[in-house]
Amino acid sequence: MLTGDMLRRAANRFPDKPAILWQGTSLAYRDLNAWANRLANTLIANGHAKGAKIGIICRNRPEYGVAFFGVAKSGCVLVNLSVLYAPEELAFVLDKADVELLFVEDLFLAGVDAVRERLPKLKQVVTISGTDGGDFNTFLADGDPGEPAIELAEDDPFCMTYTGGTTGRPKGVLCSHRARAITAHTVMVEEALDERDIVGVVTPLFHVAALNIMFQPAILAGATVTMMSKWDPSEFRAMVRDTGMTANFLVPTQASMVVQEQGFKADDYRTWTKASFAGAPMPDWVQKSLMEKLPGLNLTQIYGQSEMGVIAVLRHWMLPEKLGSVGRESYNVDTRVVRPDGTDVTPGGEIGEVVCHGESLMTEYYNEPEQTADFFKLNDGWGWSGDVATIDDDGFIRLVDRSKDMMISGGENVYPSEIEVVIYELEAVSECAVFGIPDDKWGEVPVAHISLKAGASLDEDDVIDHCASRLARFKRPRQVRFVTDFPKTAIGKIQKTELREPYWAEHEKRI
Repeated sequence: MLTGDMLRRAANRFPDKPAILWQGTSLAYRDLNAWANRLANTLIANGHAKGAKIGIICRNRPEYGVAFFGVAKSGCVLVNLSVLYAPEELAFVLDKADVELLFVEDLFLAGVDAVRERLPKLKQVVTISGTDGGDFNTFLADGDPGEPAIELAEDDPFCMTYTGGTTGRPKGVLCSHRARAITAHTVMVEEALDERDIVGVVTPLFHVAALNIMFQPAILAGATVTMMSKWDPSEFRAMVRDTGMTANFLVPTQASMVVQEQGFKADDYRTWTKASFAGAPMPDWVQKSLMEKLPGLNLTQIYGQSEMGVIAVLRHWMLPEKLGSVGRESYNVDTRVVRPDGTDVTPGGEIGEVVCHGESLMTEYYNEPEQTADFFKLNDGWGWSGDVATIDDDGFIRLVDRSKDMMISGGENVYPSEIEVVIYELEAVSECAVFGIPDDKWGEVPVAHISLKAGASLDEDDVIDHCASRLARFKRPRQVRFVTDFPKTAIGKIQKTELREPYWAEHEKRI
């Protein structure tokens, strides 16, 4: 299925229905489709060929939706760029991705201007501003509102998102129309989205979690999307109350803030019945708190990657029995846990790597042939996630850690997430991150950084004593540091590379 057809068909079915709600404005389906067509026809008329890279740096707002579908209908490739990039990161990604036209919200224009002279491939910058779109709407105003006359195939490249860079420099994940359509259908089915829903998009659209795990499936279903440009738990509560939001995706950090918000009122969330989450491990206490405070809210855990789409799903009726797992394979992909040679691990405890096969997988890491080959390492169509896990007899996957986060201490493999699970058993802990630091005797040893819940207290001895009662000696943190915040990616993943870097500054280790 082509991406543009999702919007076109929804507009045919629900022409006058609100497609996007944002800051008191409403954009109907017929208008969203017409604006997307205008953009597509403008790009074609201006000589942007099929496969040309069109970038966007923008917060969540209607213009992002227009760009998403308009670029797709033109045959060009939308490159979704983080609003958090520093100028050097931005220059690297824009150059690597071969971006020739850039849509940028005025809030982020200074960063583009700072590196513009270093980007000879970037021919034009169009600014998005105000509540009317500013230059963006002027750019496409004269475009034909009819469907573009261009031939597209499902295997044509459609969009590119950049990995969060938690393990190195960002990589461009290039996907076809078919790959993202499979993911959209997966989410619509597994999260039970339909035309009656009002879907909240509260994580950044430049990431697959919001763009392809919420926005695209919502339009496919003919639902209404309500957007937040900047996360705030009290404003989120007001949005749910005022729009009647029924479904959304949120990352664990946001879920934690919802249940801990000082002004929490369960009645304000009465319409909210479907929530999905992913992006980072959700502490069990957050899930339990959500279920206790909002018993009408059904939780769906999505385990996926930009490279693979949805890998596994944990539905609400599988709780609490399967609490701690990330679910079993979704209905239209194949997911396994394997040894390095590609053979299946023994269910029940043997550790292996999660691999996935199906039409939802990426085409390639753009301009990264070696890393693409490493992803498809056995050249058999299976993508290797880099996630270490076990699988039970029922097919439910329990993540152990990222393979690149594993440390070797005294010759023993140590998985930080195993230690983090134990630390989260302490009631005072809000968030934690465990990682390896250099040690002359053991090579590397675990250290824990911990943030506490408001008003809670805990000391280093409490943490170490608790771990000593639950873990083998070589797994116990050697140091505990209490912090007020963590460096995170835009979707809430703690950036352990930044935490590790000071410890390894004078040692040889790939950060």
